[in-house]
Amino acid sequence: MAHALLGVVAGVVWLVLPWMTINDDVPVAGARVSAAAPAEAESSGADLVLPVAALVVVVVLAAYGSVRRIRRTRSRTTPARPGTTHVGAYPAPAATPALAGLDDRSRAALVDADNRLRAFREELPFAEAGFGAGAMAPFREAAEAAEAELAAACAIRRRYDEGVPEEAAALAGVVGRCEEAGRLLATAAENLRALRGLDRDPSGALASAESRFRELTARTAEAETEPVAGSVTGYVELAKDSLVTATVQLNRTHQATASGRPDEAAAHLRAAETAISRADVLVTAVTRLRGTRAEAARLIRPALTGAEAELAPFRDGTADEGGTHARLLHADAVLAAVRQETTSGHPYDPLGVLRRIVHATAPLATGRSGALAAAARLVALESLAAADDCVTVHREAVGAAPRVLLSRARSADGPARADALAREARDLAEQDVRLRGHPA
Repeated sequence: MAHALLGVVAGVVWLVLPWMTINDDVPVAGARVSAAAPAEAESSGADLVLPVAALVVVVVLAAYGSVRRIRRTRSRTTPARPGTTHVGAYPAPAATPALAGLDDRSRAALVDADNRLRAFREELPFAEAGFGAGAMAPFREAAEAAEAELAAACAIRRRYDEGVPEEAAALAGVVGRCEEAGRLLATAAENLRALRGLDRDPSGALASAESRFRELTARTAEAETEPVAGSVTGYVELAKDSLVTATVQLNRTHQATASGRPDEAAAHLRAAETAISRADVLVTAVTRLRGTRAEAARLIRPALTGAEAELAPFRDGTADEGGTHARLLHADAVLAAVRQETTSGHPYDPLGVLRRIVHATAPLATGRSGALAAAARLVALESLAAADDCVTVHREAVGAAPRVLLSRARSADGPARADALAREARDLAEQDVRLRGHPA
């Protein structure tokens, strides 16, 4: 740009130079009048040479400066700021309509593939009741293959959200992986439908579904006698609602079968199985959380002892590293608060207390304490299961972001990280449920 500015200044000087010239000669009337016409004719062409040359120089220098600036910008290797294509470059252009449409399509593809995978897996236990576990092996393999494709799609989507340069290629990759998962599930579902033959004779599957319905009704009543607060608040009521839906669909299956409408009977039976599976997830979550809390209460004291063992090298200076002092102070404060809370005689959440121990010591833990490692696994597994249950139960309302985050949590490096990501995924899923008006 400096070169261009210099060229502009030079051009202006050359242009105004003829008017800045002062003629000091004594005027001679006759001579000047007689010579005026030929002099003007001879100099008119020569006077244009310098201004034209100046303009050419200005254009050349400006083009040269622009080219150099673009090359410098493209050759920089420092990390780009968010919202730019590269450091020092112009702001990233707004998404084109085509790219925005592909973005929406990739999100929809993720949601659809994940929902289809969950629905397919819900049907497998009902089919297994009639044909045995061995017959289900090919279908479980198909579900695993579809899950692998879906996990790859979630990983691509996560990298895109974090700033993948090739936006269109990344989004197309998400869509492609989801379509492959859908193709695998469609083939497996067709084969499973042919194996079960619900549209030919649903009587056997109907009897199996009713048996599971009765068992689940008893479990729901048992779970209601000892309610568990926290992440499963309201789950027993939701399970009852699902059982009511299952009752209606089972009755319609009987009516359609008696009226000789096998296709309609098969559709109602599948709806009943879906409602039964949803109730099963809800009741299982309540029972699981009760057991997890009991195990957490048992692990609190050993985890505290293990935490002290993990922190001891940092206290005596044998494992002193930069930044550990502040972490040590934080861990000590958390452990002291936990001891006070668990010995105060007031009610507390054992799982929440164990989570605080795990996260306070995670930055300094080296894995020497088996009790602390067991506590970290217990906390992470419960968070992963709770997030997965939330997505399963409310899958009609949950968008792509919680599913991508849940996939990331499953492959996280370390249980503390998995716990944090799973809890974030659950929070996002519950937010989607609230926004779409579904019961939380």
